[in-house]
Amino acid sequence: MTLAFIASAIFVILGIQFIINSEKYVSPICRNIEFIKIAGFASLSFFGICLIYIFFKIFDTKPGLIINEIGITDNSHYGSVGLIDWSKIEGIRIQQVMSTKFLLIDVSNPKEFIEKSSRFKGSLMKANLRMYGTPLSITSNSLNYNFDDLEKLLHEEWNKYKSR
Repeated sequence: MTLAFIASAIFVILGIQFIINSEKYVSPICRNIEFIKIAGFASLSFFGICLIYIFFKIFDTKPGLIINEIGITDNSHYGSVGLIDWSKIEGIRIQQVMSTKFLLIDVSNPKEFIEKSSRFKGSLMKANLRMYGTPLSITSNSLNYNFDDLEKLLHEEWNKYKSR
């Protein structure tokens, strides 16, 4: 989380520099001042939002993940849906993109979770559904927990409660 905060802050600063001092960054590779300003606005917008989100997440005292007899309550990232009832979970699997592993939670009615979410979260979840076959994912990047231990724990708890 700290590394993401630092990286976002650096890109925000670079974005501001590209906007204010765009003529300094003209080079043989990029001679267009307008393009440099647009890149600055894009960097400032995207990484500014990331920076704000990470800032609030650092001071968030809510547990990132709660696992109990009812289900999994996911508060680990912006796209989280809250409670995922054990009875709605059909499977738990791993996906890896680059060096980041995440758990995909297959559910019986994916559209139900998408419809309960805000428009922005819903669009993120639809993209997940298209790419991975489920709208729900959990990563341990924003949790203070080992990924392999998290996977093992979720499978154990799901096996314990799924038959109820």
